[in-house]
Amino acid sequence: MIENLLTLAMLILLQAVLGFDNLLYISIESKRAPKEKQKFVRTLGIGLAVIFRLALLFILVSVIKYFQDPVFHIPFAGIVEGTFNIHSMIVLFGGVFIIYTAIKEIWHMMSIKELGHDLEGDGSGKSAASVVTLIVVMNVIFSFDSILSAMALTDVFWVMALAIVISGVLMVWLSDKVSSFLEKNKMYEVLGLFILFVVGIMLLTEGGHLAHLTLFGEHIVPMSKTTFYFVIFVLVVIDIVQGRYQKKILLIEQRAAEKLKQLNKAGE
Repeated sequence: MIENLLTLAMLILLQAVLGFDNLLYISIESKRAPKEKQKFVRTLGIGLAVIFRLALLFILVSVIKYFQDPVFHIPFAGIVEGTFNIHSMIVLFGGVFIIYTAIKEIWHMMSIKELGHDLEGDGSGKSAASVVTLIVVMNVIFSFDSILSAMALTDVFWVMALAIVISGVLMVWLSDKVSSFLEKNKMYEVLGLFILFVVGIMLLTEGGHLAHLTLFGEHIVPMSKTTFYFVIFVLVVIDIVQGRYQKKILLIEQRAAEKLKQLNKAGE
């Protein structure tokens, strides 16, 4: 029992570390729902995702070998070559979809007309049902790594299932905190979208590695979590430095304008 409890604590920590990208996606995607339903959407989406994660855990424990069996092969040696299974295809789909979502939202924010609409804060870009569906689907895709990692640590089903439930409860609480932070600090939403873009690249490299994909003779190497978090750290530092630099420039310009105004008054 003590060993199982220690494993449970380790799995909860693992779920928290691996779930950062998922949490960010949920917080950003929930903002597309009507404003009054955003909290409900996050709670329902994560709740349903936990149920599907438990079902996925049961399925993977029972038929894990079928997810690893080759489905089709791309034979163009020297150009594109790879052997795809269900696991690799799901991860690749998740990567493509997240990159598409990040690029679409960044383009959306660059539109002056749409940005003005967004600043009104009606948050009605999508229906609550469509947002919940996307949260559930992407949550399941994100959960593959964490579930497979959990299966490598223990074969006790209740330990893995309890870790998923506890991490789901923590995710509901943290998603509200992250969403509230992004709501109060709009500037960091751009940073969040670029982090989401990096998450998509990470999933693409992971899926390519699982499919033993080669492009022009070069094997696709998965982005490690260490590299991912280092890139995130660099992006955050750049954003902080850029923000402070812009504030300093604005302050200098304001002081220069005030000084020019005073000189004009003195000249009169």
